[in-house]
Amino acid sequence: MLIVTGGAGFIGSNIVAALEERGETDIVVVDRLRDGIKWKNIAKRNLRDIVHPDDLPAFLDAHNDIKAIFHMGAISATTERDADKIVQNNFKLTTWLWEWCARHSSRLIYASSAATYGDGKQGFNDSFDQGDLAKLAPLNAYGWSKHATDRRFRTILDQNGFRPKQWAGLKFFNVYGPNEYHKGGMRSVVSQMFDKLSAGETATLFKSHHPDYEDGGQLRDFVWVGDVVDIIMWLYDNPQFSDLFNVGTGKARSFKDLALSVFSAIGKEPDIQYVPTPESIRDKYQYFTEANMAKLRACGYGASMTPLEEGVRQYIQDYLATEDPFR
Repeated sequence: MLIVTGGAGFIGSNIVAALEERGETDIVVVDRLRDGIKWKNIAKRNLRDIVHPDDLPAFLDAHNDIKAIFHMGAISATTERDADKIVQNNFKLTTWLWEWCARHSSRLIYASSAATYGDGKQGFNDSFDQGDLAKLAPLNAYGWSKHATDRRFRTILDQNGFRPKQWAGLKFFNVYGPNEYHKGGMRSVVSQMFDKLSAGETATLFKSHHPDYEDGGQLRDFVWVGDVVDIIMWLYDNPQFSDLFNVGTGKARSFKDLALSVFSAIGKEPDIQYVPTPESIRDKYQYFTEANMAKLRACGYGASMTPLEEGVRQYIQDYLATEDPFR
């Protein structure tokens, strides 16, 4: 049996789809569906079970045949203010799953985040050295909760404590692709800009408030969700590798590049309006992120990453611009 927590979410539902495409039949989704459109992310899947997160401990107690847990479930909004809620859902649940997998010789692939790098002044090297981790300073409670989890696992390993049969923490950068529609304002810029342009509105990007960057020149490591899932499947196929890994392209691109890719994919001439970055986030705004992918490459992952223009084209033409945008 394979469990995907957050399995009806963005990355989680794409993992579920990939597992099904590989012929897996015992897939369990753990998630809160609530009353929105999230259920549509898994509407095409053939699932063994759908479990509410509150019922997960009892479900695990009743099953000993769990090969791997893909733990994508989390409060991922960087704007969430309730730190107690974040700790309970992000830190405590992940560390509990680590302990459960260790006791039952199961494998754990869990979501960390590039938000652990904070303002990026310490670089974006996915070192799992205790000293290197201590230098990172996340800018929000979400990033801190992921960082606290990574540091806890490092301590357990240093103390030769129990560990899952395989474990891998994944520091996701700016992921875009199908099944993110329930995320509202946390959707990728591709999805939000496509909606604006489809409604006849003007595309907007933030002005730069940094002398080294032009308007729209802020840089991010935008990564196609298909590449993210390929990396996860590769780790699943190579259980000899356990570590903390960056998951990005290794090549930063500008928001302007992203916007131009959207215009190209829908066949419109570029028309971009630049608006001031909200003061509430201006002092914590990142102008550059870029995943160092050397560690994963050294392990043997050799697939090329989808270029930004091609990923945006696929996303728009194969999903967003169709009657059924769900994977």
